[in-house]
Amino acid sequence: MLSNSPALPPLIYLLTGIFIPLAAWKWKKLSFWLALGATSAATFFSFFNLSQALSQGSVSYRFGGWIPPIGIEYVLDPLSGFVTSVINFIAFVVIIYAYRSVAQEIREFRWTPFYALVMLFLSGANGIIMTGDFFNLYVFLEIGSLSLYGLIALGDKKSPVAAFRYLIMGTVGGGFYLLGVGFTYLVTGSLNMGDVHHILFNLSPSPPLIVAMTLMLIGLGIKMAVFPLHGWLPDAYTHAPSAVSAIMAPIGTKIGAYAIARIFFFIFGVKLITQVIPAAQVLSWLSAIGIVYGSIMAMAQNEIKRMLAYSSIAQVGYIGLGLGLVSPYGFIGALLHILNHGLMKACLFLVAGNFRLKLGHSRIDRLDDSLRQSMPWSSAAFTVAALAMIGVPPTVGFFSKWYLALGTIETKNWLFLAVILISSLLNAVYFFRVIERMYFPSQKLTKASKNSFNEPKMGKREVSFSLLLPTLILALALVVVGFLNTWIVKTILMKALPAGL
Repeated sequence: MLSNSPALPPLIYLLTGIFIPLAAWKWKKLSFWLALGATSAATFFSFFNLSQALSQGSVSYRFGGWIPPIGIEYVLDPLSGFVTSVINFIAFVVIIYAYRSVAQEIREFRWTPFYALVMLFLSGANGIIMTGDFFNLYVFLEIGSLSLYGLIALGDKKSPVAAFRYLIMGTVGGGFYLLGVGFTYLVTGSLNMGDVHHILFNLSPSPPLIVAMTLMLIGLGIKMAVFPLHGWLPDAYTHAPSAVSAIMAPIGTKIGAYAIARIFFFIFGVKLITQVIPAAQVLSWLSAIGIVYGSIMAMAQNEIKRMLAYSSIAQVGYIGLGLGLVSPYGFIGALLHILNHGLMKACLFLVAGNFRLKLGHSRIDRLDDSLRQSMPWSSAAFTVAALAMIGVPPTVGFFSKWYLALGTIETKNWLFLAVILISSLLNAVYFFRVIERMYFPSQKLTKASKNSFNEPKMGKREVSFSLLLPTLILALALVVVGFLNTWIVKTILMKALPAGL
């Protein structure tokens, strides 16, 4: 079985997603245990795959014994092993949280569809990361996207509209990517990524190739939510169920970022994206604008989930900026931020979910200092995650921003360095608004504000242990991974750099 380990995470999720509706039609809670078992197994095999990639180098897994480029292959290397380990670990932690949150936020007859769709989404995400075939990536992209549309629609009354908006933009993004694949096939006559890379090495740039790269960048940019292609994200994150937001924010946009990194840096190559078409320059500038825009919009929000949604636009910008710098430090910073932002944003969305389940809302203007007594652990987890988002050492957020800053210095992009520094200050402004409410006495709420929600009476106890445990695991990881950042960079990320950097 271990020899087939590269193919196991996507396959485990796919089979579980198909099996859940069949097995759990009578016992709804069985859905959770099947999903928990699948995420546990996928996480184990992901870390095993990562260790294999680090010790043996790149591994090609061929389906059905067909030799590429005729057959489909999965490619296991330090980059794919690292990203699958990150997303599967986060998914495992969030699934634990979902046991209680789904029972309270989603009607019972929707429990089974929820877990089935999560499994299909994770199958698509893992498939995107592992595949070595352009068209196969499109198939997994659609599996993951279709699953997310359904998951978002399970939220509040406005969630169907948010899901439909994402469906429209997601379909456009998938269409652009597929058209790009078609032009790539026109130029190279192959859909295998490794084969395309070798063919392009011996070909002169041509207009169809430039069109292919442009279409792919736009399509994957929508999936990544790069500014100004982010329009679907704020409503989707805000109105989705808490567990869905906590899975979608750390994973959904990151697979788009991974696809851009894999295709543009490892397949097309550094020379093409810098000298033939300014893809890297466009990505870096749009990302820098997105960092500032997302931070400013986050400051204007009064709902924690919506604030975190706009914050995600800025955080995705950090990843895009790191890639667009086309430097070793920038690329390392981008990869490290995939890990760090996944942990930070998952923790923050879980705390926002705790507030909603305990208080009946997650509005900033209705929070007060009683939270430090009634919800001390959730408040502490939010504070740790907020400090990490700002970039306070020794939390994880400091180190990815440090490498991004080194990347801007390395490439002498002083304006981008200023963007990173200014955005960190803006992060401090909108996160300390919440921290101030939680820990320091504030003026009495206005009568209009009090009547905005039918708020349940707040007991002295925290949320249930099954909600608190995953939140605290992620908060602890924000500090532990911060101390391990040097080991992660030297052992994993240095081996994941593309040729030419």
